[in-house]
Amino acid sequence: MSPYCVSRFQTVRRPTHEVKVGAVGVGGANPVRIQSMTTSDTQDIAATVRQSIALAEVGCEIVRITAPNVAAAQCLRPIREQFTAAGFGHIPLVADIHFLPSAAMEAVEHVEKVRVNPGNYADKKKFAVRDYTNADYDRELQRLHETFSPLVLRAKTLGRSLRIGTNHGSLSDRIMNRYGDTPLGMVESALEFLRIAESHSFKQMILSMKASNPKVMIQAYRLLVARMNEENMHYPLHLGVTEAGDGEDGRIKSAIGIGTLLHDGLGDTLRVSLTEDSVYEIPVARAIAAKTMSLWSTTPVAPARDALDPYQFNRRATTTLALTPKIKIGPDHVPVVITRVTLADLLAPNPLPKPKSHDTPHEGLLVTISGPAELAALHSARIPTGTFLVLELAPALTPTDLEAQLNHAEPKVLLRSFGANESATLAAFATLARRHRHTLALASSAAVLATLAPTLQALGDTAFIFTLDDATSSTGHPLGRYRALAAALQTLGSLAPLWIRNTAATAVQPDPTFLSRLLDASFVTGGLLCDGLGDLVSVETENDPARATTLAYNVLQGAGARSSKTEFVACPSCGRTLFDLQTTTQRIRAQTGHLKGVKIAIMGCIVNGPGEMADADFGYVGGAPGKINLYVGKTCVQYNLPQADADARLIALIKEHGKWVEPAPAVA
Repeated sequence: MSPYCVSRFQTVRRPTHEVKVGAVGVGGANPVRIQSMTTSDTQDIAATVRQSIALAEVGCEIVRITAPNVAAAQCLRPIREQFTAAGFGHIPLVADIHFLPSAAMEAVEHVEKVRVNPGNYADKKKFAVRDYTNADYDRELQRLHETFSPLVLRAKTLGRSLRIGTNHGSLSDRIMNRYGDTPLGMVESALEFLRIAESHSFKQMILSMKASNPKVMIQAYRLLVARMNEENMHYPLHLGVTEAGDGEDGRIKSAIGIGTLLHDGLGDTLRVSLTEDSVYEIPVARAIAAKTMSLWSTTPVAPARDALDPYQFNRRATTTLALTPKIKIGPDHVPVVITRVTLADLLAPNPLPKPKSHDTPHEGLLVTISGPAELAALHSARIPTGTFLVLELAPALTPTDLEAQLNHAEPKVLLRSFGANESATLAAFATLARRHRHTLALASSAAVLATLAPTLQALGDTAFIFTLDDATSSTGHPLGRYRALAAALQTLGSLAPLWIRNTAATAVQPDPTFLSRLLDASFVTGGLLCDGLGDLVSVETENDPARATTLAYNVLQGAGARSSKTEFVACPSCGRTLFDLQTTTQRIRAQTGHLKGVKIAIMGCIVNGPGEMADADFGYVGGAPGKINLYVGKTCVQYNLPQADADARLIALIKEHGKWVEPAPAVA
């Protein structure tokens, strides 16, 4: 398959042709554009104009408005006029269309861009199971051509642009039956529409491949670009993780999906979709764009060997290591969290605070040891039961120093950086570690590993962990450096586990805000987990151990690598929403947030209903004003339930399916 990016080890921006959305250029030489969406009823013209102005004032460059029917689409004309009169004529408006071509044909008369969902625009989704013959499929494509062509031709005449916005959960029955509910199906759905537009010589289009699962979203965009390269297509990309949720979880999921692709040079405009007021999406989106644009390079790079298949998720194969009798790392075990602490933390009379909102305690504690005196002090340390200790050893410490202090100690992980000329030192530390049942973690780089190869091959893989050396070259982006490390291990034939460390050295444009640290952890740790890398993870940019541990678990949850609390899939509000999403999400979270491993979807309308919920266990979906439909998986089990009764019925459903546990009593 054609490569989807110039390099997976350095951020070289993917070249595209420019698409004009009104006066705003997307793709080409333009910066990443920031957009969001109003949440008001579109037929409430005054409210929609107010929200559009509020978004523009906080830096939104493109404003999207839902047009679920012709009446709503007709309101776009006065909205455009009033928005322009308020001084925002330079900011384009986009109509969001799902089911009605008639609404799209009205909307294109009034706004600069129209977004259509190919799974809904010309297809009735019935979740039907049937086989399509080639003749059946061709007839469906002809019908699609006849339905979509009028919009393409009108957009061409008026100088409008279009977005072909594929969503993972709303693929047509035709696509589902040929390609399944897969990233490839998402890609083929978009390509059908692209080919129709190109048959009319229309190229003012932007593509998106949204999903609530960052892994699915990342794979879909990569496949899309690879397929477009094969057909000599160079359309800009709009990035987004749909139904990401709210708060820290929503920001993490969005940053994992969007940030991973931007690090690889993909993406020309983006939206961070949060179940919050839309104005709060803009600072997150701007921070993601600014960090990743700072990595852009136009310098050609030589192709580098890659150990991973970027088009499908496969966790890297490793050996299995037992760090304690109960904590193991390897392909059959979830990634383990390591937390950086100080020696003073370990010597304090009070135990370390546990992470909030997770029922998982501290697993590994990382402490820096500078000399023999600190080694000796460890004998008085208070280590929580079941927790293993990681000692980050200063270069001056020798195997003899450790022999004197650790020969009767519990097994530990010994972390040390090794340079290109330290083969003898490496052999000495490996011998010590094996003699006392310790695990040796080597901090290195791909280039250094090549020089240590003979020694490593002679020692074998037993009780080794590899991670990136903080002092290694900063060439390329941090995901690229870990990918290169994984490729070097493959060259060595090593199946040793890999530790993903989020440190000051892996941060992009670091600043003191928590949002900046959250984004860096999501980019590096989350992005690599979605690549299939990572058996241990640590967030070492937080001074508060409990806060750092919580962030690490949240990134693992966002990447789908480990579930340690309830996961909420919640759509952002828009003019189609049939109940207050923010208060509803917060209310359901308060009642069900203790259910580890349960995924609950909260959707404002049927557009974001059974399909968009993807792999949720339970769904709470707006069916009509004041009415809720409840789902188990993709099956609706309760229609038009009064909202006042819906919370209790949702909990009853969870109990009926054996996934309810009583919350722990509050601690006084």
